[in-house]
Amino acid sequence: MQLANKNVLVLGAYGFIGAAVTRSLRAEGARVSAFVRSGKSAAQVLGDVPQIQGDLRACLQSEDWDSHLQRIDCVVNCAGALQDGPADDLEAVHHTAIAALGRACADKAIPIVQISAIGAEPDADTDFMRTKAAGDAALRACGAPLWILKPGLVIGQSDYGGTALLRMLAAVPLVQPIAFPDTPVQCVGMPDLCRAVVQGVAQDLPQGAYDLVEDSPSTLSDVLDETRKWMGFPAAGVTVAVPGLVTGLISAFADGLGHLGWRSPLRSNAMTVMADGVVGDPKPYRAVTGQSLASLPLIYAGLTCSREHRLAARMSLLMPLVVTVLSLFWLLSGLFGLISLPTAAATLTDAGWSMAMAVASVLFWSFVDIALGLAVLWRPWAARACLAQVAVAMVYLLSASFTVPGLWLDPLGSLIKILPAMTLSLIAWPLLQSR
Repeated sequence: MQLANKNVLVLGAYGFIGAAVTRSLRAEGARVSAFVRSGKSAAQVLGDVPQIQGDLRACLQSEDWDSHLQRIDCVVNCAGALQDGPADDLEAVHHTAIAALGRACADKAIPIVQISAIGAEPDADTDFMRTKAAGDAALRACGAPLWILKPGLVIGQSDYGGTALLRMLAAVPLVQPIAFPDTPVQCVGMPDLCRAVVQGVAQDLPQGAYDLVEDSPSTLSDVLDETRKWMGFPAAGVTVAVPGLVTGLISAFADGLGHLGWRSPLRSNAMTVMADGVVGDPKPYRAVTGQSLASLPLIYAGLTCSREHRLAARMSLLMPLVVTVLSLFWLLSGLFGLISLPTAAATLTDAGWSMAMAVASVLFWSFVDIALGLAVLWRPWAARACLAQVAVAMVYLLSASFTVPGLWLDPLGSLIKILPAMTLSLIAWPLLQSR
């Protein structure tokens, strides 16, 4: 493959697929630049890969791309979003920006490798698929050299989206909950996906659109069984098929959380795609390369599962419960302070405070508690809210120890209970770090 010294721009370079593609291209000798929205996240994931900081939502005209395409020999688009939200605009990210990119690349004769999705059709059931299809169509129309790769369910060493959901479900002990157990699914291993991208960049693959899937589909239940086996979890004693009504309610709730910035893999777009199945045609890619892509058992045989993978799956499964408990703890603490204002103020007046100071203190810290209980629900603030909870809890412990030390002997353990709450906030903080 002729990639030595080829300058490649990768969009979405620190994402699940983008990070793997970036590393594969560099391993083949390409000089990769990462087009990223967050420089901090890119530095954490990609290390010393040169960055071009930008936002697809602000690159909606072909001239917006001119400065980013200087000395670029090929563009690989790995950017994408599952559903509209505070930080995501499907029409802009999947279609408008990509159409503008296509026109700019066509003017400069720069080839494009587009990571699309199986099921990306104009009449698809989800706006995710429809906008992906619109982006594909715009790239076809622009006239730039083009490879459109449509992966099935991507299985990689790291996890995100569908892969993360599989591992979370596999981590459920004793029982195996699953929606749409008989849905047909064809997977693709991350190494095979990266190899196809490298072939496109090297122009070793004829231009065109290719489904990247294993030869034969499995049921979603079988995929989950393989995932559970790979992770080393015991086989479930009972499999519970989640009814469609319950799945719909869960998706609606996950969509609601999306407005608070939570990008759950249980949102309605993902569930609709899974209900429809992930099935492609492996024959075109096999015909031009002379090889089939690895089947699911072989994909997992090529990956290493270690303690951290099992721990991450279990902690991801527990994270919604942890955040809910923290929010309720702080909200109820603040509300009980307001409801029991006279009693709480009396504790301070008994220690020598004036009534005005005691009432003001109880009111102030009650509203601080309520604010922290709400802040942890807003995804962009959640991790910092956990650290703020620890700081405020320390203030409570220290000030109470000097002002009313007798509270340590309270039979209801009012101060002692702060210690496990602090610990839970400290546990939640790393779980809520951005990938």
